[in-house]
Amino acid sequence: MELIVRLLAAIGRVATGALAVLGRLVIFAGQGLVRIVTPPFYPARLVEQMALVGWFSLPVVGLTALFTGAALAQQIFVGGSRFNAESTVPAVTVIAVVRELGPVLAGLMVAGRVSSAMAAELATMRVTEQLDAMVMLRTDPLRYLVAPRLLASTLMLPLLVLVANIIGVMGGFLLATARLGFNAAQYLETTARYLEADDIRSSLVKAAVFGFIVALAGCYNGWRASGGAAGVGRATTNAVVAAFLLILLSNLVITVMVFG
Repeated sequence: MELIVRLLAAIGRVATGALAVLGRLVIFAGQGLVRIVTPPFYPARLVEQMALVGWFSLPVVGLTALFTGAALAQQIFVGGSRFNAESTVPAVTVIAVVRELGPVLAGLMVAGRVSSAMAAELATMRVTEQLDAMVMLRTDPLRYLVAPRLLASTLMLPLLVLVANIIGVMGGFLLATARLGFNAAQYLETTARYLEADDIRSSLVKAAVFGFIVALAGCYNGWRASGGAAGVGRATTNAVVAAFLLILLSNLVITVMVFG
């Protein structure tokens, strides 16, 4: 009986801790959203963050999409050849890239690059008391540091995903026409025929959600950092892990809601 009580107590502590973290995260997100839509605004900070999130993430997102699209076309061709269905390569490639691989891979790549950077910067400011100094100077650090990052990431990731989708489909097109013997005009015609507007809309909705998650994970973990240099390292690691898990979870939820 005592063992069962201890087990239930341990489960309760874990559940209580998880709910407390979730509550703090939701409150932090709400505070950031309020500051996005209420003045004063900092457009220079927003433009700076849009460049950091969007433009400087473009090379890694583009290369990831290109290689993934090409590899996907090759794998679909090999799998389809077992059922005499090699002609499905264009249709399956465009659907898989636009619905799933484009948004998810772009979100994960940006999370690895941006969430860690945001967490490290804010954590450093926290442990060196720069955030407290901003409050003393009557500057709201949430409004000046967090809100532009949340908005910039939410706005820029759909653009990155749109580019990633195009590059991913072109990667499959280049491999299929150069190596697998597909006719270029027929490949593009099949791709356009099977691509639907709902696929693009769901891809961009996923991207916006992923963008908000990327910035939220980085800012939240950096904001709550403590413990000097070790705390900065923990915040950076936690931000990337949290962003990855939340992106995959939200992708499942959106996919079930849209295509279920």
